[in-house]
Amino acid sequence: MLDKLLFKNQDRLQLIIAVFGSFLGVTFLVTSIHYLIKVQEFGEGADIMGPNTIIVQKKVSNSGTLGLKATDFSQSEIKKIEDMKFIKEVQPVVSNNFKVMFGTKDPLVPPFSTDAFVQTIDPKYLDVETDKWHWEEGDEFVPVIMPRDLFVMLNTFMSASGMTQVSDDLVMQINCEFKLSYGRNVKHLNCRVVGFTNQVSAILVPQSFMEYGTENFSDGTPKKITQILISGKENEFGLVEEMLVERGLESRKSQMVVGKLKSIVGTLFIVIMSISIIAVLVSGLVLIQFMQLLMSRNAYEVRTLMRIGHHPKKIIRKFFLYFVRIFGIITAVGFGAFMLLKFILDKVFASGGVSIDTSITMTSILALVSAYGIFALSSYLTAKKGIFNEY
Repeated sequence: MLDKLLFKNQDRLQLIIAVFGSFLGVTFLVTSIHYLIKVQEFGEGADIMGPNTIIVQKKVSNSGTLGLKATDFSQSEIKKIEDMKFIKEVQPVVSNNFKVMFGTKDPLVPPFSTDAFVQTIDPKYLDVETDKWHWEEGDEFVPVIMPRDLFVMLNTFMSASGMTQVSDDLVMQINCEFKLSYGRNVKHLNCRVVGFTNQVSAILVPQSFMEYGTENFSDGTPKKITQILISGKENEFGLVEEMLVERGLESRKSQMVVGKLKSIVGTLFIVIMSISIIAVLVSGLVLIQFMQLLMSRNAYEVRTLMRIGHHPKKIIRKFFLYFVRIFGIITAVGFGAFMLLKFILDKVFASGGVSIDTSITMTSILALVSAYGIFALSSYLTAKKGIFNEY
């Protein structure tokens, strides 16, 4: 009876418009936040590179081939790149300046040995367990990460030679060896493959091994930094690409494609999220305004109810619960629409070759709960203020 009395003077059209706007805003807000996070996670751990991170080198031109132009990076060049606003971090990729040979040392595998080019990078960019990426002189073996291209080449060679090919797991069990030498100073060190990468063409070794080789087997030739690792800010990868073109730098196309994809899609979802937030706020304000209008139209009924003994808190609770239920239904239906959109978009991404995690992000759920909480608090304060104005 009380509900019929308080909510009889409603403008149904205004309510429907506000509810529909809130529904669209909530749906696209959760969807945009979810996929913004998933897109930024895309590429993490795929090999060794983190999000928006690439390894670059200078393009080799005719003048570089003739020795007229340096193909290595000076410290001043690295500092200039690092100071750019859209760059998060720049790190040199350290290469060996000592002679090292890599080969097999296992009775179950045909002998193989070759001069090796080894590099090291910051462990935080490696997709291997941290406890495996560590070496000290005297350890049982040196952990290495092998370029996938080298592994494929070895398997192709073994197949063409009539030898049995080996799988990833088997390679990681094979005993291998590094031979370091400088003059008569020769050292044999056991090593073992602990992972693979598609992003680097050299064998990756821990920093401590590189320092050991430089200290004990280098001929004194200064180290040249021919590659650097660049980490760009999220959604600003286009600026990184422009900088590479301006400075005559290049990177693997696969890294550039991932970076562009994440930047474009990330920007798109940020725009959608911004519009969704505005839609939720505007719709919420319309609902609050609708509540104020409803209380204003029912001012006589509210005053009469209080005169005959109804406590203001009871009337406040009626208005509060009425609008909280409405927004609760909007939130539930919006989440259901998000799940339907997620099902469709996950299939679209998968068919397009973009493999993203399909689990629901907690941040999107928290955004939904936060929007509901903010509206509930606003509804209560509006109802309280409106009723006590009539008290």
